[in-house]
Amino acid sequence: MAMSLPHQIGAISGSPLAADAGGVSGEAPSSATVSAVWRAPVATNLRVSVQKTGMEMDRVSPSPPLSPARGGMRPDLSVAAQALMSAPVRGCADSEDGEEARAESAGRDVVSSVRRKCWGFLHTSASILMFSTWVLRSAEVGGDKAEVHVHIVYLFIGSGVGAGAGRIPLPKWAVEEIDKDPDLAYTDQWGRRNYEYLSLGCDTLPALKGRTPVQCYSDFMRAFRDTFEHLLGDTIVEIQVGMGPAGELRYPSYPEQDGIWKFPGIGAFQCYDKYMLSSLKAAAEAIGKPEWGSTGPTDAGHYNNWPEDTNFFRKEGGGWNTPYGEFFLSWYSQMLLDHGERILQSAKSVFENKGVKISIKIAGIHWHYGTRSHAPELTAGYYNTRFRDGYLPIAQMLARHGAVFNFTCIEMRDHEQPQDALCAPEKLVRQVALATQEAQVPLAGENALPRYDDYAHEQILQASALDIDGNSADREMCAFTYLRMNPDLFQPDNWRRFVAFVKKMKEGKDVHRCWEQVEREADHFVHVTQPLVQEAAVALMH
Repeated sequence: MAMSLPHQIGAISGSPLAADAGGVSGEAPSSATVSAVWRAPVATNLRVSVQKTGMEMDRVSPSPPLSPARGGMRPDLSVAAQALMSAPVRGCADSEDGEEARAESAGRDVVSSVRRKCWGFLHTSASILMFSTWVLRSAEVGGDKAEVHVHIVYLFIGSGVGAGAGRIPLPKWAVEEIDKDPDLAYTDQWGRRNYEYLSLGCDTLPALKGRTPVQCYSDFMRAFRDTFEHLLGDTIVEIQVGMGPAGELRYPSYPEQDGIWKFPGIGAFQCYDKYMLSSLKAAAEAIGKPEWGSTGPTDAGHYNNWPEDTNFFRKEGGGWNTPYGEFFLSWYSQMLLDHGERILQSAKSVFENKGVKISIKIAGIHWHYGTRSHAPELTAGYYNTRFRDGYLPIAQMLARHGAVFNFTCIEMRDHEQPQDALCAPEKLVRQVALATQEAQVPLAGENALPRYDDYAHEQILQASALDIDGNSADREMCAFTYLRMNPDLFQPDNWRRFVAFVKKMKEGKDVHRCWEQVEREADHFVHVTQPLVQEAAVALMH
């Protein structure tokens, strides 16, 4: 089964750059990636974004492949990631004009850095983008006119993994603030600090040299808008706003760095910094249960436990299904939703009437999905259990702001994953599809792992068609991002399968064609373009 998406075929996104001065704090992007989109004037609907990093290894695990496997970051593909790298309030800490002067100085620094970094990135990437656009156009995926469209991804992370960005240190000015106040970082119950993203408990506190974390997000987005306003709505058509580790709206509950977490562990709650605990205390006192507000669950196991290893997550008599558990999980997930609401409000106000879509990425946490408690989803902030839909509130929040719900693990099948861990990516995707349908919010998808086989392609086609229980309700995914364009993709067999996959996407789910004919056409195209494809593979290795 094929699908009919907005008629845009993506080409390639730039590799995130490892910044010399570090990425940005949880309050400014550590990297931004772009995907060029090929758009034909024909009225059929299709879009496939193809992001290129070429540095991840294949692995069976949660959302995106995480660990660098070959090569290094390409220094020529610099990005807006360093927009807030220089101290944003330089010379303003003791200013008599206070916050107004700090904001003015920060704005100047951000705008200047955005111009330097982003223009360099767009210029050096242009030839690769246009070449990839031409290659996909030549595959006869539709139309004769090619236009480059850009999909911006803001990764508001620090030393996070999972976003194809490798390890990116926090900028000096942010680390200095965390050194002064370690509780700005997410903290688990053992006191381990996580530097992937600043604790959302301090979202509204002027903790970063007089600015709040949310103000830092806004400053960057506003500077980006002002610098590239002439491209918004024409060349730049979508902005995915990062909201947590790996750019996803979640807590850093399953950190892989330093071997802390390994798939398919349940992860751990991240609410033990003083700001999160202060909020928990206030919430408990508000319902007349002050004894519930002193700390988070202490019987929820360790990162690599399984649900039945713990008193909190076990199916029979587990704390998750008690009044206390319901209180805690409601508060924990609501804090995440409130964070998303703040950032979306900021993004909407910055880009309103600019002709760009705003999208948010949600993690595909499919392991232990078959258990009652859904422990890994709970520790990540998604209050989803066998008895409660945790994705509908997220979809409803995105619908209020007209944002796109971007979900991953679209290529996975249940039986491919460890069944002793009760993994169920297909069932999870179905639940998300139903939630977005009820909330009337557009759903986009990504594959979580690099896959080049027909089996994965067919699963993507089927999942993207949103044909739930044989009833598609005239609805499809609004976009699909293909990960990743790297040398492996241009291997002859992989390239032939990919071309056939793109052709099937173009056909649309309501168009019936013999797939053998599509594959014969793909074989012919691969044969005549083989020299160019080989050049592309070589270029991506350098």
